[in-house]
Amino acid sequence: MKIAVSIGDLNGIGIELALRSHEEIRHWCQPHYMISDTMLEQAANLLNLPIPDDFKTYAVGETFTIEPGHVTKQSGAYSYASFLAAIDLAKKQQVDAITTLPIHKKAWELTGVPYKGHTDALADIFDKEAIMMIGTPKLFTALFTHHIPLKEVASKIELQPLSDFLITLYHEIKEEKIAVLALNPHAGDDGVLGDEEEIIKAAIKIANDTLLDEVFIGPLVPDTAFTPHMRKHLHYYVCMYHDQGLIPVKTLYFDEGINVSLNLPIIRTSVDHGTAFDKAYQNKPVSNLSYLNAIKEAVRLSEKKKLFKI
Repeated sequence: MKIAVSIGDLNGIGIELALRSHEEIRHWCQPHYMISDTMLEQAANLLNLPIPDDFKTYAVGETFTIEPGHVTKQSGAYSYASFLAAIDLAKKQQVDAITTLPIHKKAWELTGVPYKGHTDALADIFDKEAIMMIGTPKLFTALFTHHIPLKEVASKIELQPLSDFLITLYHEIKEEKIAVLALNPHAGDDGVLGDEEEIIKAAIKIANDTLLDEVFIGPLVPDTAFTPHMRKHLHYYVCMYHDQGLIPVKTLYFDEGINVSLNLPIIRTSVDHGTAFDKAYQNKPVSNLSYLNAIKEAVRLSEKKKLFKI
């Protein structure tokens, strides 16, 4: 399995994660790092880390001077070039998936990149509505809406878009049971606290009827959906808005969480943390659990795609 690793903002911790984790992940896949030898050597020297002999690199972007912990136009341009190079390899089917290390949104803005982050860019590049899924294999939450104001969420819950979302999600992940959360407290209390649950129920029925199986269950009351008892039986949840999905994931698995982009022609996984400028190039303890999980999930989804011919 070949995975292209977009190296992220070189003023942050991404390259350290890649170097320190290489020995472990090379047993799961063949990582291809979207970084030139010149920039890799500069980063490794600053970190005082050796470069593994089998650390496969690609010449991307323009050489610049790394400024640990700083937001710069140059680092933004390089991280974007690295990201595009990973996408290009995936488009050409020279790799099975891509994994992205953290970028800095302001650095992208400084260099004129017209996107707020990886997900926005992928959706535009492939002209597809990307599905954002956050979590770990122990608990994944797929977000029906994500980066919109909370006051707009209720108006987005419409029958056709939600049922289409559910059906698409199933075809992407092929899981046996997927929970769907209600929007309102107590799942609306039979309309006392809101009627969006009627739409959610109808969307679930359409999805299950289409799939000829009881894949989706719900709408579940949000405040009990993530109890230990529920999580013994359920590992995938559809959440109606951003924080409904991210609060449980980050509370339970803060260091382990990853970001997965679904409904795209390519497989993309990512760490679910930032550039950690406050720790970059300082040899401070840095958790690599999110990065390791992102690589594992890229490999797992690639294998599943081949198995189901998705």
